[in-house]
Amino acid sequence: MNKIACITGASSGIGRATAESLAKEGFRLILCGRRKERLEELKASLKVDSTILVFDVTDLKSVISAFESLSEGWKNIDILVNNAGNAHGMSAIQDGDVADWEAMMSSNLTGLLYVSKEVIKGMVERQSGHIINLSSIAGKQTYPNGNVYCASKAAVEALSAGMRQDLNAFGIKVSNVAPGAVNTEFSNVRFKGDSAKAASVYAGFEPLVAEDVADLIRYIVTAPAHVNIADVTILPKAQASATQILRKN
Repeated sequence: MNKIACITGASSGIGRATAESLAKEGFRLILCGRRKERLEELKASLKVDSTILVFDVTDLKSVISAFESLSEGWKNIDILVNNAGNAHGMSAIQDGDVADWEAMMSSNLTGLLYVSKEVIKGMVERQSGHIINLSSIAGKQTYPNGNVYCASKAAVEALSAGMRQDLNAFGIKVSNVAPGAVNTEFSNVRFKGDSAKAASVYAGFEPLVAEDVADLIRYIVTAPAHVNIADVTILPKAQASATQILRKN
């Protein structure tokens, strides 16, 4: 297989696991992220042709420059996995930190748009491609103190649907993947390095791990050409909704 898959946020978590999963299918990989050392380490560990792009998805000039820097052999991107994004803080709307709000909206939504715009141009020209956007159960069900994070992921849900409609005429698939509780760096970032608080999120049950979501993404991108997995929610067995988790104390 000579298809090229581009993955944002590839330096850790779901992004890294997705790179490893797609490598097993023989995809050539463009590994995107901010942490150059981690990307280089990942590239060295993979047994497929890969290249790295170091940029922040929230910086439009850097995004444009990064994709323009690709050699001709890497420009025809078949698969885009929009994985980069984060949660910052968890508080009632009246107590929210504006910097946290801006960080979430810019990384989860605006950054996704910046990267997509650069990649979609080529897909439209070739009239083929597949975009996978990482949403969250938080984009489907708002929960207390999740306000702006939930809003950013609800926007991803709407954007996925809008992309699917606009790009349908060009034969481009668009898939939306909404994970529930996944044990990655997510909560550690959300709680600003408070490891104990982050660990409590996954206490008393078996959460998903990054590889679970990556396996789903691999299935989505390797499904038959006439099949599009348009929107899927993946939860650990113990989770029934955004706020209901069966914990064993």
